[in-house]
Amino acid sequence: MTNSAARISPLFLALVGLTVLGGVLATLDNNATRITGVVLIVLGGWATSLCLHEFGHAIIAYRGGDWSVRSKGYLTLDPRRYTDPVLSIVLPLIFVALGGIPLPGGAVWINHHALRSRRIESMVSLAGPLTNLVLGLLIATAVALVPMPIGLSSGLSYLAFLQVIAFVLNILPIPGLDGYGAIEPWLSGPAQRFGAKARPWAPLVLFLLLIGVPFVGEAFFGLAYFVFDLVGGDPGLGYLGQSMFRSIFGFL
Repeated sequence: MTNSAARISPLFLALVGLTVLGGVLATLDNNATRITGVVLIVLGGWATSLCLHEFGHAIIAYRGGDWSVRSKGYLTLDPRRYTDPVLSIVLPLIFVALGGIPLPGGAVWINHHALRSRRIESMVSLAGPLTNLVLGLLIATAVALVPMPIGLSSGLSYLAFLQVIAFVLNILPIPGLDGYGAIEPWLSGPAQRFGAKARPWAPLVLFLLLIGVPFVGEAFFGLAYFVFDLVGGDPGLGYLGQSMFRSIFGFL
């Protein structure tokens, strides 16, 4: 086993660097430059968080007995190591750019037979969305405690809100999402078989309901704002950041 199997990917570091660059640009007085900075914060920060989400799954699996995640490169934070980089990174970024609900990132393959217990299986599934929640908490806390220009604070607030949305979405106990993965080991055989059949299409049905049925979308975002408030987020700054982000794509 080489050290490269666990070395942090230069591509991940580039995503972090892009986010930092956005933060610098967001502090400047020029409006166009500030908006560009917000866009880089959101896109770079969201891509970074997708990598961290999958890393969360992988590191718990590794410590829980599935050592294959190391040889697969999942511990490097390299998005190219995921099952499908387009579904894992590109498509979620497109949905964020369009102002829609951020899709969960694509998967890392976990050998569940190698995990030591059902409790660890549940922890592996929960690690991803909890990573998003912690990131949202840390970003929202930084905005609340550290004085910063409005461009930077609004961009970070919107990024924090996206983390909260990702947490709320992924934690739902629906086949194909992490919330279901956390309870699946504890279900009966017939229930698990039904979940396996529903896994390919259940998330699609959920997204259609969120987009097409008003009260479902309202309930979902109401819960997201409730959690955002719990972690100390500022909805006003989050909305301003979203407006600045979407303006560059002509969606205002």
